[in-house]
Amino acid sequence: MNKFTHMEEFQNILRQRGETVTCAESCTGGLISSMITEISGSSNIFRGSVVTYCNEVKEQELNVKKETMIKYGAVSTQTVEEMLIGVLNKFDADYAMAVSGVAGPTGGTKDKPVGTVVVGVMSKKGLKDIDIYCFNGTRKEVQIQAANMAFERIFKICCKNP
Repeated sequence: MNKFTHMEEFQNILRQRGETVTCAESCTGGLISSMITEISGSSNIFRGSVVTYCNEVKEQELNVKKETMIKYGAVSTQTVEEMLIGVLNKFDADYAMAVSGVAGPTGGTKDKPVGTVVVGVMSKKGLKDIDIYCFNGTRKEVQIQAANMAFERIFKICCKNP
């Protein structure tokens, strides 16, 4: 699995603009944060993150509504949008990434099979991109693909928002 190849460029763009990024992770379990902090100097652009692996923590830490998760599920565009809003507010960042999904090999359903991941990005200026993906592979491969997709999406929003 290849890693997001524009990490240094992404961080340099944020650094030059004096902007920051944060993330809320569920199925990636901190992988996105780890990928950011692999780059020296990331403390200039990374505000922090929260791993909200269970629904109660999504509620407590990000103000995701219980009703949203009951109606649409934790793996939904609606839940990820609330995660994005919550993490942007919590860390007062310019950009946010959020992921929630079924990394497998267990936990899949007919409607949300293993590999289903909702990836969302948002800027505090209101730009957002939230989509549902179906990745293939082992648990680790699904997590890596989800993290890479989050970076691809945030990189596009960041570059469109000079």
